[in-house]
Amino acid sequence: MSDRWDRAQVLGLAPDAAAAKAAGAAARPAAWSGAGCDGEAVWGECQGSGKGAYRTCADLAGPAFRCSCPSRKFPCKHALALLLLWSDGAVGPGPRPGWAAEWVEERRERAGRSRERRAATAAKARDPKTAERRERRVGDGLAELDQWLRDQVAHGLAQAEKAPYRLWDDAARRLVDAQAGGLSGPVRGLAAVPRRPGWPDRLLEEYALLRLLVRAYQRRSELPPGLRDTVRARIGFTVPQDDVLSGGERVRDLWSVTGARDVPQEQLTTRRVWLRGRRTGRPALVLSFAPPGGTLDASLAVGTEVDAELAFYPGAQPLRALVAGRHGPARPGTPAGTGVRGFLGEHAEALARDPWLDRWPATLAAVRLARAEGGGLHAVDDAGDALPLRLDDPWRLLAVSGGGPVALSGEWTARGLRPLAAWHADEGAVTL
Repeated sequence: MSDRWDRAQVLGLAPDAAAAKAAGAAARPAAWSGAGCDGEAVWGECQGSGKGAYRTCADLAGPAFRCSCPSRKFPCKHALALLLLWSDGAVGPGPRPGWAAEWVEERRERAGRSRERRAATAAKARDPKTAERRERRVGDGLAELDQWLRDQVAHGLAQAEKAPYRLWDDAARRLVDAQAGGLSGPVRGLAAVPRRPGWPDRLLEEYALLRLLVRAYQRRSELPPGLRDTVRARIGFTVPQDDVLSGGERVRDLWSVTGARDVPQEQLTTRRVWLRGRRTGRPALVLSFAPPGGTLDASLAVGTEVDAELAFYPGAQPLRALVAGRHGPARPGTPAGTGVRGFLGEHAEALARDPWLDRWPATLAAVRLARAEGGGLHAVDDAGDALPLRLDDPWRLLAVSGGGPVALSGEWTARGLRPLAAWHADEGAVTL
């Protein structure tokens, strides 16, 4: 039998506060029938408002969820309620019913087929002729991008303020055609720069970073291995997961899950989960992807700590990682953070290794909230050092802090710190 999660870990899977509240109301043994569990899954049937019962199952390995209710939330309140009952010990072991066994087995088969496809893709990418063709196409695409960047500067930055979106989108599409898709997003993102205060300096900086990346790729044979890996990753060359797990740098630590953010894109939703090693102080980023309406990986809940071994992708500043193995269940915990000056030092060192970093995780210990003269909200540490916060709605964070010190995590970008979670001595972890 797998170690049962605690309530905090289960509620950390909730897509929003309303789902967590509804799950608490539905977590009544009397509302469930046929509930059971084994080492891989939990299942049960919950009586809904109609005549039939909702069949609910949770695959603990994902975790992943299935429910016959019409809710569009993942996981729905029934899946969360079932896990809450399981967490409390109200669901005992038993044989899987046919409908639950069929779903779990289908997931295992899909995972197996996915591994086979990844292996086939990786084998094709390793073929010398295939690799040579792609290198040639990427080189041609980056040469075209280089000319495009020089044209933008030569014609003057003022034109960008009134340029149609097509200017950026066409350049991004050509990069995708050249198999340099990693640059398509940054190029499309340039369209938003002229709409911000002080945009000319920022736009010129973005142009310069893109040209630096082009020149770095063109001279990749002269780069140290780690920086060469970083350049290739930024352009869109991927490293198979199996290669990372078998040959990547491995670090075992007690990893605090400091924040998570879901970013919807055209055809995928990306979940960024940030971790920080308690012993090493090292940051890590675990990514998961899902199509619209799909279930994202929820195995790393914000506010918990897990003894795990991470395998890092290669690079000059290794950050992205895979969970290679766990050593025990996750437990609630508060991450060990730094002051503002310590964080800025970490960021400066990372930026020196990877000048194309567009975001960096921050974990600040014992900061208070304060307003600057211009009205913006800042996080201020005991030394009086401050970081500007980027918040659409500051009231939740203000309510959590209550004027007192909190541990605060977030993503640091050129526009400020976007808070993701806060820890208060009386309330524990609160996602923002």
